[in-house]
Amino acid sequence: MNFEERLAFLQENHRKLIEKKNAPIEGNGIFERWENPVLTAAHAPLEWRYDLNKATNPFLMERIGVNAVLNAGAIKWKGKYVVVARVEGNDRKSFFAVAESPNGVDNFKFWDRPITMPEWGEPATNVYDMRLTAHEDGWIYGVFCVERKDHSQENDLSAATAAAGIARTKDLVNWERLPDLQSKSQQRNVVLHPEFVDGKYAFYTRPQDGFIDAGSGGGIGWALVDDIENAVVTEEKIINRRFYHTIKESKNGEGPHPIKTSKGWLHLAHGVRGCASGLRYVLYMYMTALDDPTKVIAQPGGYFIAPQGEEYIGDVMNVTFSNGWIADPDGKVFIYYASSDTRLHVATSSIDRLVDYCFNTPADGYRTGLSVETINKLIDKNK
Repeated sequence: MNFEERLAFLQENHRKLIEKKNAPIEGNGIFERWENPVLTAAHAPLEWRYDLNKATNPFLMERIGVNAVLNAGAIKWKGKYVVVARVEGNDRKSFFAVAESPNGVDNFKFWDRPITMPEWGEPATNVYDMRLTAHEDGWIYGVFCVERKDHSQENDLSAATAAAGIARTKDLVNWERLPDLQSKSQQRNVVLHPEFVDGKYAFYTRPQDGFIDAGSGGGIGWALVDDIENAVVTEEKIINRRFYHTIKESKNGEGPHPIKTSKGWLHLAHGVRGCASGLRYVLYMYMTALDDPTKVIAQPGGYFIAPQGEEYIGDVMNVTFSNGWIADPDGKVFIYYASSDTRLHVATSSIDRLVDYCFNTPADGYRTGLSVETINKLIDKNK
């Protein structure tokens, strides 16, 4: 192909990808997966990847590679379904970019430019996995992981530190960077609660001893902060613990901020356990009380979503991860989850179904005997 033919080929294939219709797959009654990923590396605009000037790029080579599009925060914005995705380049550096869809399940298109996120403190080596919260104070907050080199181990080129970066915006374009969340431990998977609690900002935290290992970190934490512009964790309470021989044995973390329902706060989280092929990431759900978001009132046993089929394959195998969902006024819920650190999917359900699932699915009994007893009770009920 000459330059013009190749450009037309690229543009047509990109258009077809974006406009490709999606369809639901009948599932377990709790939610429906959809056939196609909603965002992939190939969805990145051509203008981000190619120099489209024939004089400076006569072979129309890709100049800047995009490796993956994954873990996305989500929000309903001006009638559109909007995600702030983690876009990872071929150079391993991630950045944030906004994509919108008219219906939440297909036709996602990136905005013209990625987010230019201001720095705070030592410039971050990498940023990723933004949780979006439209807070009652009137701002939209993005809380995300900030990765920096661990300077206490200069000779170890894989040694890193994790902190929770905080930024806020009114339009998803212009962002004000606030100081990172200050904590005694490293923090990842930090989420801002959408309402004030006792007049304070509330965070779901995930304290951990190291960049990867939770260590003594007990699970999903809860902390109240006086001032969002100088957010300091002085007291942290674990509200959803890790547990031996479960889906959250190694670590767990809050996904997006919880959805408020008439029956309580609806939470989506991820759990991690070790297995022969490495770490296995799955999604699970739980609910907390309206009058006390730290009090767990329902938690189904086992996972909610786990890698299935092609979702198992990717840069980091055997992973499903979510940090974004949208609840429509009619009760429909769009759950955006990534598979194997490679692509972004959507599953749909409803608040009524998810609440039913949380309250009426048996809890984990933590041993085989009780699991069998629970199955036998259901068999007897069905006779």
